[in-house]
Amino acid sequence: MDLSAVTSSSLSSNSSPSASSTSWFSGIVRGRADGSGSGKMASSAAAADNVSPINRKKQFQGVMFKYGPKPIQVAFKTGDYKQQVIFIGGLTDGFLATEYLEPLAIALDKEKWSLVQFLLSSSYSGYGTSSLREDAIEIDQLINYLINKEDSEGVVLLGHSTGCQDIVHYMRTNAACSRAVRAAIFQAPVSDREYRATLPETAAMIDLASKMISEGRESELMPREANPDAPITASRYHSLSAYNGEDDMFSSDLSDDQLRMRLGHMSNTPCQIIFSMADEYVPDYVDKKALVDRLCRAMGGAEKVEIEWGNHALSNRVQEAVQAIIDFVKREGPKGWDDPWS
Repeated sequence: MDLSAVTSSSLSSNSSPSASSTSWFSGIVRGRADGSGSGKMASSAAAADNVSPINRKKQFQGVMFKYGPKPIQVAFKTGDYKQQVIFIGGLTDGFLATEYLEPLAIALDKEKWSLVQFLLSSSYSGYGTSSLREDAIEIDQLINYLINKEDSEGVVLLGHSTGCQDIVHYMRTNAACSRAVRAAIFQAPVSDREYRATLPETAAMIDLASKMISEGRESELMPREANPDAPITASRYHSLSAYNGEDDMFSSDLSDDQLRMRLGHMSNTPCQIIFSMADEYVPDYVDKKALVDRLCRAMGGAEKVEIEWGNHALSNRVQEAVQAIIDFVKREGPKGWDDPWS
């Protein structure tokens, strides 16, 4: 089924005047308005010519489209602009993953930027059978679509939680479309390993995952108690939980040299780190201020934003999150970018 068209749902409706004139749904609404002579319906149709990205609370208006061959590869874009902020969620996330996305869509629209939310193979419960490598491929396919189908003039990547690892891994691939990334924002770049180390079953499960990998069974599923939220393979569990695993990028016990090895390539891209100083997924023993300073240095001088009392998803500091993101996008977004096709 081709989803590269305007849809109408609690997520999406019409993204532009031209889209509203061709939508089958808006045609029905306009037809009923004309037939009944209802002033209310007619005024609603006229209001469609000035569409906001948010219709009412938790209802986004925009365009839903497929960006890749897999059924899960669906994206949703608010605002019809040639510059896009791409939100990359964390484990178990999908559409509408954080509270700040709604006001962010409105703020970006005022600055003539679109917000793109999208589903990966790793979205929702899929993270346990996926990998950073697969995420990077799908991120590249999304940017490719935006360049070829939407005439994108550049994107900013906004990672939340484990989505921050996706950004680091994707930019390391040096894929052609990564040159269209103007800047990167890391919201809650925390260590999955350090959090999981606080759980009683983790040590034994790391040993089991290592044993399965050594036996060539890295694609087999771990016992349910290893990860009750979703099925998870030995390789993905090891990546998230083991020291020096593929996902181990932001741990406080990594040396400065180890952090530079993992994050140093980000120095070629303007970066912002938004760190929640009351993040519930950061163990109490971690010095958050020292950690965020070290992460910024490892990225070659990333901009630092510390949000006091902010939780992991910043649901209790929404306006501060939006303001930090918008200020950074306005400052770094207009800068030039490399045409990935040149």
